[in-house]
Amino acid sequence: MQNQIHVSSEIGRLKRVIVHRPDAGISRISPKRAEELLFDDIVHLPRMQAEHDTFTQVLKAFLGEENVLETQDLIRQALDADPDTKKEVIDLIIAYEELPSSAADLLLHLPHDVLSEALITGYLPEQDYILFDPIPNFIFTRDIAVVVNDHVVVTKAAKEARFRENFLSRFIFWAHPIFRPLREAGKVINLNKVDLFPPSKRGEWVSVEGGDVMILNEDYLLIGHSERTSEHGIRSLAQYLLERNIVKNVAQINIPQDRSFMHIDTIFTQIRHDHIVAYKPIILEGLSSSVDVWRQQGKPGRYTSVKEFIHAEINPGMRFILSGNGESPYQEREQWTDGCNLLAIKPGVALTYDRNPKTEEAFEAAGYGILHAYEFLEAVQAGRIEVDKMENTIITLPSSELSRARGGSHCMTCPIERE
Repeated sequence: MQNQIHVSSEIGRLKRVIVHRPDAGISRISPKRAEELLFDDIVHLPRMQAEHDTFTQVLKAFLGEENVLETQDLIRQALDADPDTKKEVIDLIIAYEELPSSAADLLLHLPHDVLSEALITGYLPEQDYILFDPIPNFIFTRDIAVVVNDHVVVTKAAKEARFRENFLSRFIFWAHPIFRPLREAGKVINLNKVDLFPPSKRGEWVSVEGGDVMILNEDYLLIGHSERTSEHGIRSLAQYLLERNIVKNVAQINIPQDRSFMHIDTIFTQIRHDHIVAYKPIILEGLSSSVDVWRQQGKPGRYTSVKEFIHAEINPGMRFILSGNGESPYQEREQWTDGCNLLAIKPGVALTYDRNPKTEEAFEAAGYGILHAYEFLEAVQAGRIEVDKMENTIITLPSSELSRARGGSHCMTCPIERE
């Protein structure tokens, strides 16, 4: 599977990933607008960008610079590759933002590098002209799409503040040359197509965000029923995938409808074939949660906790490393600061924030070494570390500003290729 779009696990060696560097639009968020724009705090943009740059430098050390793809570059390249679709996406955004046709004329005649930035930030610096609101959550590229085996599912956000992200994501996965073979093969699944994914007879809309979707192996897809992903959305997508033999089982992970647990990747992520990092009250003890499983063949299943489901159907030897070491109030504090939200680079090597000391104790007790990103990058540059030989290591990222946006390394990445 050389240079193919394919993901069939959360832990296989990461080969290509999409990220988005915090952009200038974030600097325009005021305290009064923060909640409306789904951002939890007012951040210092230069420091946030510096922290994100460290994050992407770590990714590039493992993957190579050419395999860490920036959304703004992808939009620009898609504009270059498919100018016929350019007007369509601009018209969609202008109509949604309720701007006059003169704004469309302005955007259509911009150079593509300027246009790609303006569509994200909502701002034209040369004209000192604000077109529309920023989309600060675009840094969480996990949510824009999910690769399920050899298909791409373009997701559909629940909240209006993320709709422009969705327009841009649909454009990338439709028009960019990287994804054209999938489009031509009918392997781009667009949840925004109402003909395929209509509302229910009771008027329930489809909404599925990528932070609620995990593929544990080629046969099992997990989808969280959260405040951001609707049950109707899950069942609609599950039916589509099962009928077409894209996966054999879809597990609906029911969690509390609470912003503290906005997606399932805020309460657990897998980092090795036998290790999941988890928030104990929900994942092990089943607090206000359960799991329903639909299958291509056989009877549906139901479990009272994620732990019970994992042990019964995925790996009976799975161990759970607990955020905050499973102790209150540390587990609540460190779940909030993304102690459960890790990106696995390969089995046993994962990235997390540097602000969860009790969770670090749990990692060390489970046999992991802790290495700060600055130390890692310095050692790689000096030739003291060979990344291919790293094992059982948690790399901690600077996070004083990134963590205030409420999303960790798992949230900030959209993997499109894993071994």
